[in-house]
Amino acid sequence: MRYLVTGGAGFIGSHIAEALLARGDAVVVVDDLSSGREENLAALSGDLELIRGDVCDAEIVARAVRGVEAVFHQAAVPSVAASMADPLRCDEVNVHGTVRVLEAARAAGVGRVILAASAAAYGDDPELPKREDMLPRPMSPYAASKVAAEHYVRVYAELYGMRNVSLRYFNVFGPRQDPASDYAAVIPKFVTTLLGGGRPRIFGDGEQTRDFCTIGDVVSANLAALECEHARGQVLNVAGGRSITINELVRALNRVLGTDREPEHAEARPGDIRHSRASIERARDVLGWSPRVSVEEGLLRTVEHFRKAG
Repeated sequence: MRYLVTGGAGFIGSHIAEALLARGDAVVVVDDLSSGREENLAALSGDLELIRGDVCDAEIVARAVRGVEAVFHQAAVPSVAASMADPLRCDEVNVHGTVRVLEAARAAGVGRVILAASAAAYGDDPELPKREDMLPRPMSPYAASKVAAEHYVRVYAELYGMRNVSLRYFNVFGPRQDPASDYAAVIPKFVTTLLGGGRPRIFGDGEQTRDFCTIGDVVSANLAALECEHARGQVLNVAGGRSITINELVRALNRVLGTDREPEHAEARPGDIRHSRASIERARDVLGWSPRVSVEEGLLRTVEHFRKAG
């Protein structure tokens, strides 16, 4: 089979591409390399084609979807901070780019688009755990754009019979996550800071909670969504199903690394949510998926990767 991974040179997209290639599938990657990196694909072996370009470019997307069975749509402006700095670009990529991908897939007879949605949709609703039937409360342009993309994915499923699914990722981490990005996720940034002898910086008091999920579990959720025939138009949480505070995360990393460095604290960032924990019952029921790797094991694997890379 042949599949398209938009944003496939990024952290999550490259891992999806790697898993597909390992199965013997052919993979087309579309990435403008604004946040993805070619080195994420360099070590992958198999039938892989990289098309450098933007998902907002109709010609590129139309070319990329030809002959594919399904699309893993990972391409996006990747963060709250980036969206607040440039809301128009966020809307262009995350909303209009998604519609462009959906329309190109429909026109080419591609029956399935799997969207990388986001737990940011839940905003700061105090109810825990976060369930897919809760009313979205986006607190940033990024979150609003991801909710809009989910609606388009559902509408295309209902109107055109596509077997589309939106997977709401919570806090994904693992090897190949870029710690040097201005918008880097907390775990790779903390790991590289601690490995370099520094003190990790926490925005706020550190008692905010996050639900972390390893990259391997996120990939397995995408593959389950690819095979599932009764998830059409649904939104499904993909998470570990439990949360820890950022202060606890620093302590866990100190244990893994054998260090004992206290974090430094900075002012909380606007748009950041306070608490997050997912209900993953729907993903279990619909996809037959559940996370297999604990946060602790995931941290060990992530630290090992950065030690080797360093």
